[in-house]
Parts: sequence; C-alpha cells; structure tokens
Amino acid sequence: MLRRWRRWREDRQLATIALPDAHWQEAIAVYPRAISMPQSMRQHWREQSLRFLLRKQFFSGSGFVVTDAVRLRISALATLPVLGLGLDWYDDWDSLIVYETAFIPPFEEQDELGLVAHDREPRSGEAWLQGPVILSWEDVCDHSEPGFNVVIHEVAHKLDMRNGDANGFPPLHRGMSSVRWHEVMQSAWQGAHRADKHGLTPLIDPYALEGPGEFFSVLSEWFFMQPEALQSAWPEVYEQLVLFYRIEPIRSVLYPW
Repeated sequence: MLRRWRRWREDRQLATIALPDAHWQEAIAVYPRAISMPQSMRQHWREQSLRFLLRKQFFSGSGFVVTDAVRLRISALATLPVLGLGLDWYDDWDSLIVYETAFIPPFEEQDELGLVAHDREPRSGEAWLQGPVILSWEDVCDHSEPGFNVVIHEVAHKLDMRNGDANGFPPLHRGMSSVRWHEVMQSAWQGAHRADKHGLTPLIDPYALEGPGEFFSVLSEWFFMQPEALQSAWPEVYEQLVLFYRIEPIRSVLYPW
C-alpha cells in the first residue's frame, strides 16, 4: 500500500516537472553507451532518474553549490545500476553529500576490534552503511581513466550493503547460485592479484584489490563503463553481473525478470 501511494504521489509530481531535453542529453553524455540505447530504455532511464531526484536529498559539502545540473547528472549515473533492479533497491538510504573536490573524512573509524584509524587521505567518494553517499563533483566529472566512475562505484557499495557490510556479496536473485558467484569472483580476484604481483597491469585499478567490497564496486564500474573490456578479460564475471544487474550493457538490453 505504501509503495503504491508513493508511486501515485511521484506520478503527480513527475507530471509537473519540465525537463528540457538539452539538459537531459547533457546529463547522460558522460555515459558512452547512451547514444546506442533503444528509445524505450532511454525513456525508462529518464523517468527513473527523475524519481531518484524526488526520493533523495542532496546536501552541500563545504559550501559547494549543488545546482540542478549537478543533481541531474549524479541522478542519471546513480540510476544506471538499478535500471533492471528498480529504485526500491535504494530504499535504505535517502541522501547524498556533494563536495566540489576530493574531501577528507571528518571522523575517526573504528574497526571490529575496537582499533581507531585516523584516515586523513582525500577521497573521491564514500558510501556509509545506513548513511549517505558522499561524492566529489570533480571526480564525478573525471573520465580520464578507463572504467572510472565514482557514482557507480559508491552506489554499487550501497547495493552490496543491502545484506550487511560491503563484502562483495550483494543479495542475489532467486535462481542465482551463491556458490557460482563466489567461484567466479574468487577466480578473477586471484587472477588480478597474480597480475599485480608480477608487475603486470591488471585490467582494473589495483585499488580494487584492497578487499572484496572494493573489487565488486570496481568491477561494477567496468561493467557499465567498459563492458567489452570486462567481458573479454573475465567473461564469467561479466555473465554474473548481467544476472545480478539484470542488464546487458553491450547490447543495451534490460532483463526485468
């Protein structure tokens, strides 16, 4: 009942939003496959992005001016991973904080052993368990490195967190095998580690090797931003991500099973 009421309310709000097509095209131009999307899929993407804007609150970090253009671009990128899943997968968080540039976390982190870490390294993004997504706008706009997309990276963490900490094991759909998922991801993880150990450049950023949660998020970036490269290097990983995200980015096909 609550979901039906929310959708009814959103439908009424959407009917009052006048989004110029030029603004939408500018927002999605950062996604290399936007131009090849079928019209029906692009329309679905646009509607989901507007619904995302209605559901989420954007806040300024350190006085950064969060304009409509900023909100629209982030919303478009954030909804890509849930085009086949549905926005309800983001229901356990409701806000984003946007800084102009890389930010330093204003807090101390405590691990499960009670040890406190004073991390003062600038970050391009963060996703808090039961908290907001935090982004650097400068990094949102940075497409200098293949496969890099900080928005997709952080919302992938949020999907991963739907069953606890970000550990590289998001809630799988009925019919997906958790054993198969672990086998495929572990094999790719070991292959990336071997490449890094021998001084070879792995397909993905070595940052992904910091842990299974980072590995899943970086793979998700490549799945959407450089799908051909990911499929060529790790076809079984690509297949598992197709099953999970319910989208085939190379052919721009949704599988809303």
